[in-house]
Amino acid sequence: MRDGAFALVLTVLAFVPTLSQIGAQIGDLSEHPPSPLSIGLTLAQTLPLALRTRRPAVCLVAVGGAFAVHQALGCPATFGSVGLYAALYSAGAHQVSFRRTLAATAGAGYVVLAVVLHRLGSPTRFPDFVAFCVVLAALWLLGSGVRRRRAEDAERRRLAAEVAAAAERAHIARELHDVVTHHVTAMVVQSDAAQVLLTSAPERAVDGLTAVSDTGRRALTELRYLLGVLEATGQNASAAADRAPALGKVGDLVAQARRSGQPVEFTERGERRPQRVEVELVAYRVVQEALTNAMKHAVGQRTQVLVQHGDEHIEIEVATEGSGPSSAAAPAVRAVGRGGGRGLTGLRSRVRRLDGELVAGPLPDGTFRVRALIPVQPAQE
Repeated sequence: MRDGAFALVLTVLAFVPTLSQIGAQIGDLSEHPPSPLSIGLTLAQTLPLALRTRRPAVCLVAVGGAFAVHQALGCPATFGSVGLYAALYSAGAHQVSFRRTLAATAGAGYVVLAVVLHRLGSPTRFPDFVAFCVVLAALWLLGSGVRRRRAEDAERRRLAAEVAAAAERAHIARELHDVVTHHVTAMVVQSDAAQVLLTSAPERAVDGLTAVSDTGRRALTELRYLLGVLEATGQNASAAADRAPALGKVGDLVAQARRSGQPVEFTERGERRPQRVEVELVAYRVVQEALTNAMKHAVGQRTQVLVQHGDEHIEIEVATEGSGPSSAAAPAVRAVGRGGGRGLTGLRSRVRRLDGELVAGPLPDGTFRVRALIPVQPAQE
């Protein structure tokens, strides 16, 4: 549509007498009176510009051929000859294939035109032909430069999209790791405990099996949340964000760990204020991963969970006594946790993206501590 409008405007201006001396003129042969042929050649230099971006090679050949015949026949000067400049620029900017062939053809055509004009008695000197050729080549190169920058911008956008997609895949992988590892570990511990109770205290085994069922439902809930995030758009995105695990649900994690036989002490200090979804989710995952590791590697050992709400940071500390499994469920738990370490590494990266800090490691007394400082980022109302 824009190309058509440009061609139409140039066509109209081509027949404005006061603009006739402005344009691409090279032959300087004696002008003949206006005729239907000269009018047709003028139109042939303007109307093909409607194809200048879709068919730049066709446009250049048509406009260039009409310009050459117009100059060789000594037709009246016309502003429509500016179409040659536009056609050359468009070919440089939009032609994709056979660019060198088109450039060589255009160059050869210009040499033929210069020879023909010279034989027809054109007063134009050789340096003038060269200077005009340089102007035409500059227009082609200008278009080529625009095309190159456009291609570089497109490549940068493509690479940025690939990086974003890779980051999103990594984020989803970490979320799946956190959800599946935590809940499956809890279910393994709870089911093994239930098996032991079936022989020693059958009435208590029912509670263990109920805990396994509850843990499975909780895992399904969080997996549905992840699927909701993947499919979320518009209002669905807001709904998915509302279902995201948050700091207020840390107590559920503690209760789940206790049902798995892990003695957990939970302390929360300070005034809890609504935070951005990213902050709430990362804080929740820190506690979740720390409790998962406790159930994997220090089954039955006392674990202390501290969540402290400050004015500038949310401090989370999970400390577990002992460094290795100590119950009958240990072999199964080790099987679940084989190849571990990815959880804490991923968490450290996620906390760092929020300008926070996560430190995890053993203390001199044998306690394993996970400590995170996450900057406060209040939720927007």
